[in-house]
Amino acid sequence: MVRKLITLALSVAAIGCAAQQPWSFNLADFLGAKELPYDSPPQVIYRIDDHRFVTLEHYRDCNHGDAFYNDTKAGIRSYLGRGTVENFQGRVINADPTGRNLVFPAGTAPYTACSDRGCNPTMAYSTDGGATFHGMTYFEHSMDPFKDSKDYTVAATQDALYVSERLGETTDRTATTRYPMVPGFAYFAKQKLPDGQHIDFNAKAPTGLHTPSGQDHITCDASIKPTNPDAPLERDRQ
Repeated sequence: MVRKLITLALSVAAIGCAAQQPWSFNLADFLGAKELPYDSPPQVIYRIDDHRFVTLEHYRDCNHGDAFYNDTKAGIRSYLGRGTVENFQGRVINADPTGRNLVFPAGTAPYTACSDRGCNPTMAYSTDGGATFHGMTYFEHSMDPFKDSKDYTVAATQDALYVSERLGETTDRTATTRYPMVPGFAYFAKQKLPDGQHIDFNAKAPTGLHTPSGQDHITCDASIKPTNPDAPLERDRQ
């Protein structure tokens, strides 16, 4: 579900990459592959604490792989998307002390071409500790989501998600939207929020929020590479 939501929301038109990629690599084949063939070892790209973390796996490079949420204590391993979470350049903070609410925003790989209306990057969020994830758009109509995502801070607290956008290159001013987190509620389904709950488009994010590990950016060791970066990609026919 999350993979389909994130892929569709990106609204990628000219599915391809710039000249930095070899002619044999095609983004449509990458996104539509049944399985990624790359033999790169999994690496942790975001850590919440000693038992909760995100891994990038089967990756061709730091921008093209499969992302998974892992909770080794709860025995949870959930798929987050392909070519998505690893490309978010802003700040991501998971600060819910209960561990129920989680968020992992996405970007697109560098040089991804969008439609003339732009791409609509999404974030994968959970209200049940990562057992299930839903997707929702956190900003719209970007012509360069990889670059533009740098201006966003996304934070999960015990009762809400906060999305803050920096309003300029030379200012610390931000615009923040607060989305209530309600167990079982899915924003993508366009449901009506329960009575007393509403989206606040002029919110103020709480101060002092931090992930237990202290990590607030996605990181990836670009020196770790597969031995077969040009392996053919078999499209999923389903």
